[in-house]
Amino acid sequence: MTAPQPDCQLCPRLAAFRSEQRNLHADWFNAPVPAFGDSQAQLMVAGLAPGLRGANRTGRPFTGDYAGDLLYEMLQRYGFTVGTYDARPDDGLKLRNCIIVNAVRCVPPQNKPTPQEIRQCNHFLASEISALPRLKCILALGRIAHEAVLTSQGLVRSRHVFAHNACHELPGRLSLIDSYHCSRYNTNTGRLTPEMFRQIFDRISGVLGG
Repeated sequence: MTAPQPDCQLCPRLAAFRSEQRNLHADWFNAPVPAFGDSQAQLMVAGLAPGLRGANRTGRPFTGDYAGDLLYEMLQRYGFTVGTYDARPDDGLKLRNCIIVNAVRCVPPQNKPTPQEIRQCNHFLASEISALPRLKCILALGRIAHEAVLTSQGLVRSRHVFAHNACHELPGRLSLIDSYHCSRYNTNTGRLTPEMFRQIFDRISGVLGG
């Protein structure tokens, strides 16, 4: 499996932003955030990119920000966790049958990676997917993650259009399920409610045979 180096320079803008954050917050992670979870996972959760004060600070996907609170609560509810999530990378939490990755491994300014940065990081996502021998389902949190998964598999976007709670059957008996991102903005505006997110995980359970 291919992973970015700790001081990856593939995207100059992201590397410069990481360096800036390292100067401002020397105790933060400030590096490409690795995947977190079970190497034998049947479920992959694909997000957009590390949050500035979330994964970029803690070094673990969706850890330390609001989106992580909702995501890990749902993973616990559906039996994908061991231990208790406490928004810290040393909280002892482990994932069971699940792995979490981001389409872009480094924190982008304003949480907005450019199309070039998304493409540049895509081979890391492709490598992560290919390294999971039991993978059956990918949950894409948002359109960008959805499209990044398609690109990683060499698939045409127009044949698999993003839509909340859509399920796309991909080659290799792999299911791609779409959800609006569990960001604070989406939940505050009602675009994604906890009930809607539970419906997503009900669908995942059906795909996995739970």
